[in-house]
Amino acid sequence: MHHEFWIVNAFNQVFGSAVAAALAPLGYHLDPAHAVPDYLVMCLIVFLVLSVLSIAVSSTFSVENPGKFQIVLEDIVGFLVGLLTEYMGPKGARYLPLVGTIGLFIFAANQIGKVPGLMSPTANINVTAGCAITVWVFYHLMGVWEQGPIKYVLHFMFMPGAPWWTCVFIFPIEIISHASRVLSLSLRLYGNIFGEEMVVVIIAGLVPWVAPLPMMVLGLVTGTLQAFVFVMLTIIYLAAAVHTDHDHEEHNHEAEAHASA
Repeated sequence: MHHEFWIVNAFNQVFGSAVAAALAPLGYHLDPAHAVPDYLVMCLIVFLVLSVLSIAVSSTFSVENPGKFQIVLEDIVGFLVGLLTEYMGPKGARYLPLVGTIGLFIFAANQIGKVPGLMSPTANINVTAGCAITVWVFYHLMGVWEQGPIKYVLHFMFMPGAPWWTCVFIFPIEIISHASRVLSLSLRLYGNIFGEEMVVVIIAGLVPWVAPLPMMVLGLVTGTLQAFVFVMLTIIYLAAAVHTDHDHEEHNHEAEAHASA
């Protein structure tokens, strides 16, 4: 079921010709009236709204006299840092920019569909696949950076305590498992948000205005939950990729020190 959004039509009226002309040399011959799809326009709106809010809010921050909203934001950041530290140790905080940014984007993208005349870009598989691929590429790059390319590849083949010859079976299983993470991340988020929006549209078509409100309120909860699930899986995948024997030994030493204290 496809809907025309006035803001998408207006965007294409202004920028559609320029986008179509820019992509024409690359072999993409687009209709200027539909050069930019609706989900990209919605992603741009999310980006602009978050950017403007971030600039406006940051100017009100104070170290000596923090406001209530600042305290809430600090608690959220502290919660994310706590999760990263719990799963990856002290170095986990360095991954906060990616984890926090993608979590904030997904949360805002999930909720923007509650605004009349807009849609959630995460109700389109292209957006959720883009987020999933970003996480997938990033955690593999960080794994190579932390462990080195050879050791990182070998950890797909040899499991601790398993005979060496089992690598023949372990390696293809690991490759399939990691490839399927892109599907699981993208399809889980897409399916939940798309299904929620379809239910709201159907109910609104039967009984407009009042009947969809309970589902929209429920969507606030499920949208937040889906953003949290995506963040948690990102942290888990990162932790597994950057884990080294040295980190494990340091963690054991810290545990022993706490125990002796």
